[in-house]
Amino acid sequence: MAAQIIDGKAFAATVREKVAGHVARLKEEHNITPGLAVVLVGEDPASQVYVRSKGKQTVEVGMNSVEHKLDVDTSEADLLALVDQLNNDPAIHGILVQLPLPKHLDEDLVINSISPAKDVDGFHISNVGLLSTGQKSMVPCTPLGCLMMLRDHHGSLSGMNAVVVGRSNIVGKPMAQLLLGDSCTVTIAHSRTKDLPDVVRRADIVVAAVGRPEMVPGDWIKEGATVIDVGINRIERDGKNVLVGDVDFASASERAGAITPVPGGVGPMTIACLLANTVTACCRANGLAEPEGLTA
Repeated sequence: MAAQIIDGKAFAATVREKVAGHVARLKEEHNITPGLAVVLVGEDPASQVYVRSKGKQTVEVGMNSVEHKLDVDTSEADLLALVDQLNNDPAIHGILVQLPLPKHLDEDLVINSISPAKDVDGFHISNVGLLSTGQKSMVPCTPLGCLMMLRDHHGSLSGMNAVVVGRSNIVGKPMAQLLLGDSCTVTIAHSRTKDLPDVVRRADIVVAAVGRPEMVPGDWIKEGATVIDVGINRIERDGKNVLVGDVDFASASERAGAITPVPGGVGPMTIACLLANTVTACCRANGLAEPEGLTA
């Protein structure tokens, strides 16, 4: 029996509709417009495309979008001064410094210079600590999107056995914390995990975020399990460049109960959750109720 496809593109459109509704109410009832500032240093082609998409979607949901494009040789002092300026701008509720940064810039230093309350990427060390201790925080966008889709599909996740394949600070670790927060039994696995296939086979939920094309074959998947494939890998197949995930979709979809495709699965949720985080940050900054259904 073929797995149910979890349509991230459609789900992201629903999230954006909810965000737009909250933005409209903030404008009408409180005369507040959430503002998102994105800082891009250099001319990385993938980053440029991503930043354009963020700006377009920010405006589409009714928020203010501010873009700062800096030269590749921008000094660390100048970048930190810009972040400080944005931290102190009451019209800006979310700040995102697009990664990767040029090598002469200290990414950790820059990320941790962002006000935790405006850190809509959820990468600041304070937000990492708050999330890990179960307190209110800004949550990284990709894991938040995965959690939203899992909740939508299953309702309650309580008691489910979840395996996260990947231990990155951006996806793997925060994903595990979110699943723990929803009362899953969580294992973080990775490329050096002993008996990795058997570990994955025990999972009711598999989140693959290891960054290796089709590393997880179908015979690792438990019958009926839910598979969330975070990977986006460009490979050559039959003379063409194609995007594939960290899971072998063809074989996994024959065993899984539900699965996200690549593309069209987790990817669209990342920007949708960035918008959701900006609205959440705006509400918190103004002492207003947080938007339901858009937070962890």
